[in-house]
Amino acid sequence: MKLRLIVGGAEEELELLSQPPVCRFRWQGTEHEANVEMPEPGVYSVLIDGRSYDAAVEHRPDVTVVVIDGHRFEIQVRDPRRWSRQSGSRGAGAVETLSAPMPGKVVRVLVSPGDAVEAGQGLLVVEAMKMQNELKASRAGRVSVIHAREGATVAAGEPLATIE
Repeated sequence: MKLRLIVGGAEEELELLSQPPVCRFRWQGTEHEANVEMPEPGVYSVLIDGRSYDAAVEHRPDVTVVVIDGHRFEIQVRDPRRWSRQSGSRGAGAVETLSAPMPGKVVRVLVSPGDAVEAGQGLLVVEAMKMQNELKASRAGRVSVIHAREGATVAAGEPLATIE
């Protein structure tokens, strides 16, 4: 899976070749391998090239904030699987479809159709590779459709919820 990242104003490409806990990825043309564990929600322990890092990660509606060794990085992630004709062309009033970031199992649905949601509010929890990920609304709106149900297995890129 290829992602476009904007880090400090510079656009980079990250290609994920395999998922955690043993993660292989290509960054700036070089392939790397990292062992990734999540000892608690929002905190990752990463072993890469013989060095250990602890990363605190906070997902916000417009940016992901990562703090490593006191250094703060604001990262915008552009995942081509999350683009849709509706969300990519209509602007602020657009329909947003939240998609599964990777294959997994829906363990909790936190909202129902018709619910009003705020930017950053949790919508669903998907478990992938023994890690639970809360998927959040990137903007305020009203839930029009929940495509997934608790206990369902989902594929990467599969629609989970739609916000209008």
